[in-house]
Amino acid sequence: MADMEYVLDDSMFEKLEDSEKNTEFIAMESKTYLQDAWICFKKNKMALYGLIFLAVMIILAIVVPIVSPYTYDAQNLDACNELPSWAHPLGTDKLGRDILVRLMFGARISLAVGFVAAVLNLIIGVVYGGIAGYAGGKVDMVMMRIVDCIYSIPSMLYVILIMMVFGSNIGSVLLGICISSWIGMARQVRTQVQTLKQQEFALAAYVVGASRLRILFKHLIVNCMGPIIVSATLMVPDAIFTESFLAFIGIGISLPQASWGTLASEARSVIQSYPLQIVWPVAAICLTVLSLNFIGDGVGEALDPKNR
Repeated sequence: MADMEYVLDDSMFEKLEDSEKNTEFIAMESKTYLQDAWICFKKNKMALYGLIFLAVMIILAIVVPIVSPYTYDAQNLDACNELPSWAHPLGTDKLGRDILVRLMFGARISLAVGFVAAVLNLIIGVVYGGIAGYAGGKVDMVMMRIVDCIYSIPSMLYVILIMMVFGSNIGSVLLGICISSWIGMARQVRTQVQTLKQQEFALAAYVVGASRLRILFKHLIVNCMGPIIVSATLMVPDAIFTESFLAFIGIGISLPQASWGTLASEARSVIQSYPLQIVWPVAAICLTVLSLNFIGDGVGEALDPKNR
């Protein structure tokens, strides 16, 4: 076959100007996992509103008791059961104490109990469930039977016994809430770890010589953090509601300290004469729990890979 020569004619081509070289180049801004999750979270309007409400409630709980001229336990018998006014925006209770200050002081206790209980349940549940799921065999069987024994006893019985022994204080409430609330988290983590430990990445880490603790906490737990975080966000409203219920029935935070439950319990005695007094703590509990549930749903959608 004869050699063929190709001659390029410069007139067939036109030099592209520098300003047009990148007109067809499409680049996506690099985002981390958390940045991508935050963008997805912001698309959920109800979750975003819940986060804003919770942030405002936390700020008010910190600021109002500090700047207010009243304290949560200062009594003024000349101003008992007053209606809302400029001096007392939410009115006063049967002892003349400012309801707004007591409500915000109660927010400190209720929110602190909720978040601390959720963190403690998260730590205990993740560690216990992770070890049970990864160890398997007899270790798993013994650990889960212990969980079944704890779960078989009503949690309210734990709380009542702890209150009788240690008294009505924040530590007793936290201990009573946390003594059995971590069981659901432990079971969830155990199931997740049992599924993930058979995956290729876990076997590869074991082959290259990674220790069992490193595989568990560095690889397995990290890869199931999505459901764990969602469950942790839903633990906060459960703890707040439990604390409020205990205080309402008289075995929670002792007086004169104020939590939302104690405020509702005190207002119960004047509910027929001054029903507005019970509206404020009940509304605070309902709106906060509702906001936290919205936040939990938003976090679940943001961390779900299927929504990408």
